[in-house]
Amino acid sequence: MIERSASSRPRVALLAAAIFALAPLATAHAKSGEWLGEEMPLPLAVKTAQDLAVKAVAEKQYLIFNLLAGGKLAWDAGEFATAAAKWEQLLRVPGLDPEIERVIRPLAVAARERSGEKAPPVPPVSAAPAGGAHEEAPSPRAYRERVLPVAVSGTVSGGGSAGPGGAVVWLRRANGETPRPAPAKGKVISQRGKAFVPHVLAVPVGTTVDFRNDDQIFHNVFSLAKPNDFDTGLYKQGGSYPQTFKKPGAVQLLCNIHSSMIGYVYVVDSPWYAQADGSGAFTIRGVPPGEYEIEVWHESSSKPTKQHLAVGADGVRALELRVGGDRRPPAFVPDKSGKPRQSHLGY
Repeated sequence: MIERSASSRPRVALLAAAIFALAPLATAHAKSGEWLGEEMPLPLAVKTAQDLAVKAVAEKQYLIFNLLAGGKLAWDAGEFATAAAKWEQLLRVPGLDPEIERVIRPLAVAARERSGEKAPPVPPVSAAPAGGAHEEAPSPRAYRERVLPVAVSGTVSGGGSAGPGGAVVWLRRANGETPRPAPAKGKVISQRGKAFVPHVLAVPVGTTVDFRNDDQIFHNVFSLAKPNDFDTGLYKQGGSYPQTFKKPGAVQLLCNIHSSMIGYVYVVDSPWYAQADGSGAFTIRGVPPGEYEIEVWHESSSKPTKQHLAVGADGVRALELRVGGDRRPPAFVPDKSGKPRQSHLGY
């Protein structure tokens, strides 16, 4: 059992008070998609050596709170792989308070177990040197290199007449196992104006997508893409059908009533992915520095684009990727049995 010294108790109490005081703010920002940011919300000027020391300490404490609270928010949302990753990063922070280690270590283990994954054990927090001396605070750059995830951003071009919009970009570790992503929540594809909205949706493995009919007519959504094939059956306006996608790959969506309706779900088996906007721009956040294979899928390309990518401590910016536009449209739009539709059916 770890015993806290009298001198450590005020420090732990102060940190706990700060966490509880900021918890409502963290929750509110999490709902708006603005929290938790990788950059401190209050920039600190550095004009003297003392300024630099203060900034290093402030960034370390912000990192500790960011990982601590971010893990709890992910846990509450059922995103156990994300919670485990954040708490495991927290436990690797040099000089971490033993009280935080005592509370978080069992939670990190539980989150990893609930995610269904196995991870290497995180070494215990090193004890402070004799005499009460503490390790000198590393520079902010050193902390980024050790524990902070970064962003990979760039632009996809190509895609033929359809343009690059909707391209799905993801990363896989080049020299290790890629962690299983946590399923996403609240994913919906609407049938609206006899079209799938959005036309392309990227989701991680295990995600359930609700297919919702917003038209005043009947629809029947199906896919022949094995092993993710499914059939919603006929349903009217206001109806919805949940489908869980358990295997990675492209899933073409069709409607057995309206042959003009075509869409896609792309299922990724990586936690590091993004979808390009209409101009082809994309950003993948939360990437640990390392060696990766980056891959791009586009509905107009006959094969995905792949290349090696080294992600450093500062991330990757202005990455240029290109997809083909050589994929020809199918000779016919099949019905749910895979056969050509009769010319008078579907509209």
